Amino acid sequence: MGLTPVASDQIATVVTSLEMRARPKPRPLPDSPLRLVEWKHPEPDKYRALFRRVGTPWLWFSRLVMDDGRLRGIIAHPNVSVSAVVDPRGIEVGMLELDFREPNQVELAFFGLVPELAGQGHGKWLMAHALQRAWLSDIRRVWVHTCTLDHPAALGFYVKSGFTPYHRAIETFTDPRLDGTLPAGAAPHIPCLGMLAR
Repeated sequence: MGLTPVASDQIATVVTSLEMRARPKPRPLPDSPLRLVEWKHPEPDKYRALFRRVGTPWLWFSRLVMDDGRLRGIIAHPNVSVSAVVDPRGIEVGMLELDFREPNQVELAFFGLVPELAGQGHGKWLMAHALQRAWLSDIRRVWVHTCTLDHPAALGFYVKSGFTPYHRAIETFTDPRLDGTLPAGAAPHIPCLGMLAR
């Protein structure tokens, strides 16, 4: 068994792709004080603000480095659905993004809640809504990917939700904390070797 070195300015993660090829049996939506609000034409700055709140602990950065035109081309596309999870005070505490641009399939592109809500059952509520919205009449496949940078329970949660793993890959990228895309203190459980080397 060998180890592959990773440069100190890089992050390496194992990405697992999962899919669901049959519509789940109907069941009641779990109760929650949260609600899902669809954003018809989200502005890039508003979208990025929520993306940061949900994803900074897990080093989500892909949408933060896109220019407004490219980001708007995705999130305002008629076949992409972006929704905010809103708490009873009206504060946005999560996001759900479904990408229907490929025929007969949908990607669960972004799915998450702020860390303060972890472990309270809200993920099951959000997944129930995600699957209800994803499985339209012409959909034959719903898929998602997660990685070892995500919440430790993420992979197991997707499997329990009915997804089957089908592919695994290693992804490397420049640590987004090094150029200020994410704050230096983001994801303290993932060492930033590039900062330590300075």
